[in-house]
Amino acid sequence: MKIALINENSQAAKNPIIEQTLRRVVEPMGHEVINFGMYSAEDEDQLTYVQIGILAAVLLGGGVVDYVITGCGTGEGAMLACNSFPGVICGHAEDALDAYTFAQINDGNALAIPFAKGYGWGGDLNLGYIFEKLFCEPSGQGYPKERAVPEQRNKRILDEVRKKTYRPLAEILPELDRDLVRGALAGAKFKEIFAGCRDAALKKAVESILS
Repeated sequence: MKIALINENSQAAKNPIIEQTLRRVVEPMGHEVINFGMYSAEDEDQLTYVQIGILAAVLLGGGVVDYVITGCGTGEGAMLACNSFPGVICGHAEDALDAYTFAQINDGNALAIPFAKGYGWGGDLNLGYIFEKLFCEPSGQGYPKERAVPEQRNKRILDEVRKKTYRPLAEILPELDRDLVRGALAGAKFKEIFAGCRDAALKKAVESILS
């Protein structure tokens, strides 16, 4: 699994410790971590939590990553922004139980974490526990196990609803503020990895906006 890490501007200074903790937990599981920044508060390419949603949707929609780890001060803005776009099911986790139950019950592909709220002594340990329980076993298996069948049924129903309530991302991006989208996709790491986009229509839309 390819896991993207995305930080917005208010919590950019924590990017190195988040990346280090994420790699420590998931690389032994066989997963790959791709850090899209922001790498520091002084980065030239500044990301807002709204732009996190755009970047996450393009990465997931293009099939260039399988999961997105993100967040902001409270995690709420990043979660709302991500869920504003098709192809993204983003949860919110403050602890390991949140992460595990989201993975097993809701079977999403993105997680927003509060990187300021409650982040004090032992914050890196809490992050490690969140990542461990998020990826400790295949998602969507249900919790508790006796609830697996109705929970999996509900997830399929949600997926069908979302197909009808969201338009294709390739149609949405050109209607957004062009500078907003360009800023979200300005990073060097994005340009490097997006060459592997599997959605031809999305790739064309992105290339048109960035040209």
